[in-house]
This record gives sequence, C-alpha cells and structure tokens, in this order.
Amino acid sequence: MRTMQSDQDNSLPENLPPDNNRPDNNRKTQSGNLILVGMMGSGKTTMGRALARHLGKAFVDSDEEIIKRTGVTIPHIFDVEGEPGFRQREAAALRDLAKRDNLVLATGGGAVLDEQNRALLRQNGIVIYLKAGVHDLWQRTRHDRSRPLLQTGNPHAKLMELFQQRDPLYQQAADIVVQSGKQSVHALMLRLVDEIDAFGKK
Repeated sequence: MRTMQSDQDNSLPENLPPDNNRPDNNRKTQSGNLILVGMMGSGKTTMGRALARHLGKAFVDSDEEIIKRTGVTIPHIFDVEGEPGFRQREAAALRDLAKRDNLVLATGGGAVLDEQNRALLRQNGIVIYLKAGVHDLWQRTRHDRSRPLLQTGNPHAKLMELFQQRDPLYQQAADIVVQSGKQSVHALMLRLVDEIDAFGKK
C-alpha cells in the first residue's frame, strides 16, 4: 500500500517505477469478470458454465466466440491460417470480450502465450488457473479430434511439452490457482466461490 505525503499532494514521484505485479485500476474486481485459464481438458468450459449459473453471470468460451465470428471450426482455422493466424483471431476476440462486465470467460489453452493477452486478462477480471496433471489431461482429451495441437503420433508427449511451456505462464497470470482433480464439478465450484470471495476482500 502506498503512503501519500499529504492530503493535498496525491502525486507520485515521476521516477517511481510502475507496479507491474498488481494492477491499480479498479476494473480488475469492479468489472465482476472471472477469467478461467488452463490447459485443454482442465475443465474451463464446464467450470465456467457452473460458476456463471451459480453467480448469475453471463458465460462465454473464447474458442466458441471465434467459431461464431468466423463461421468455421478451430481445426479449419489452424489448417488455413496456421497457429499464428488463430492466435491473432484469439487476441482480437479477447480484447473485445474483456470490455464486458459480469462475465465468466473460459479462455483457450494457448491464450496466455501472448504477453499482451496475459496483461489484458489480469487487468479486466480475477484470473483463475484450473490446474490439472498431464495424465488427467490426456485421459480427458485423447479421443477429442477437435484439438489441432494434439493431432500427433504421441499426444501424451505433446501434452507434457505444452504443460511445461505453459504452466509458468498460467501461474504468472493467475490470481487464484486451484487443482481440478477428482472432486465433483459442484464441489470445486463451491470451493472456487469461497476463493473468489476471499480474494475480493484482500
């Protein structure tokens, strides 16, 4: 907490470095937004829908938003434009969605790869990292043909590679980290509600 020099002088010294770790714009909590990040298969969409229903908020999945905007599937975008093209579309969708209020937003697994995306998410809502182990992620995604990055000869190894790359970025972006393990969706949702309440009181 910063200490002001006097009631009249609220200015900060010009040479004071910015506090990049804790956004000072009140939008983070006042927007009412909850933003879910995590690996594919971590349960962001399922948990997002449950949270939105429980808290009376709107729910949006950023991948579904991209499909709605383009009229084609995510794999088709990867085929035609490659991952860079998809990431550009993803960043544009996130910029628009972040302007909304009282939203529960489930982001794509790679949304945190872009530093500007991470900053945008942190500034516009409480960021929740649903963390799951690689084996659980593989069990949940191994039969899913809609995930372009896993269409390889060894999807388990690919998941491990992606997890090692992305886990530090999820941690960096997150205000709350919760393990999405074996507990029921309802139990995890209630635990998250408590964590969100506690964060808001800090």
